[in-house]
Amino acid sequence: MEVEAPGTSADGARPGKGQDDKTSADYYFDSYAHFGIHEEMLKDSVRTRSYMNSILQNAFLFKGKTVLDIGCGTGILSLFAAKAGAAHVYAIECSSIAEQAKAIVADNGFADRVTIVHGKAEEVELPVDKVDIIISEWMGYFLLYESMLDTVIYARDRWLAPGGKVFPDTCRLMVTAIEDGEYRRDKIDFWDNVYGFDMRVIKAMAIAEPLVDAVNPEQVVASEAVLRTFDITTMRKEDAAFSVPFELTATKDDYVHALVAYFDVSFGACHKPVRFSTSPACRATHWKQTVFYLEDTLTVCRGERLSGTLACKPNDKNPRDLDISLSYDFEGQHCEAHRKQEYRMR
Repeated sequence: MEVEAPGTSADGARPGKGQDDKTSADYYFDSYAHFGIHEEMLKDSVRTRSYMNSILQNAFLFKGKTVLDIGCGTGILSLFAAKAGAAHVYAIECSSIAEQAKAIVADNGFADRVTIVHGKAEEVELPVDKVDIIISEWMGYFLLYESMLDTVIYARDRWLAPGGKVFPDTCRLMVTAIEDGEYRRDKIDFWDNVYGFDMRVIKAMAIAEPLVDAVNPEQVVASEAVLRTFDITTMRKEDAAFSVPFELTATKDDYVHALVAYFDVSFGACHKPVRFSTSPACRATHWKQTVFYLEDTLTVCRGERLSGTLACKPNDKNPRDLDISLSYDFEGQHCEAHRKQEYRMR
């Protein structure tokens, strides 16, 4: 796989705290004030066209309705809703891109039906008590990293009318396994011997940071398993913390160097459901995939099974960050491994 230079999650690379010891809570909203991140998301045609199709192809759901857009950014989803015939759209945006969103709404002739509300959803007031539909592109890397899921749940409980709809309404977090010896040797095993010196203390740090990158589908060597299904219409924010078992079956004789997580998104409220996936087998999105390198290299034969448990919870200090624990057990013809690893997405 090709690896991008390290940076913040807004740059689409490996998450990290940085030398100033800031967590994402310090830069999260400010990062969304820059047009570059919105350019990346808008150019993600899988993402943007899925939202566009779910709204415009289901205009009968939006006609005459009051819509709430959480984290509207440039306002593209609000414009789709207005174009579909919504009576009014209230679009909440915390970053300063809200000022540009107001201009964009006005420039496209929707100022009378789209109101940009600058502030945090948990703090703003709306001129309506209830809305009929909530739309939001809240997903982050690994679905939950730096996501706005808590905010969407808060807005749902506060403003969504009984029987109201959420776009999207279902997400599934998935896992599979890959062979990736070349990257492991270059970026992780490198620290075993650096010009004759042992720097394995850095190796431990490198393994503990999940990598966000696009995985070549030819590297996938196992079946996929569903880690968790999230129903956004009913879930509680506490459900974002979980510990679940999984089992993968090797699809070929190969090696396993890492597990890979990705997610599917469904707009089930549509007349004809709209879906997209961030799987390595599907067209690439800006979310790419999340790679968890294993301390062990597993030699697997077709049909052998790798079982484990993945636990995930928001970080105690910053709930947009994630603490992830992975335990795995493998007993195959050529090797066995039983280990627990801790990862940090910060």
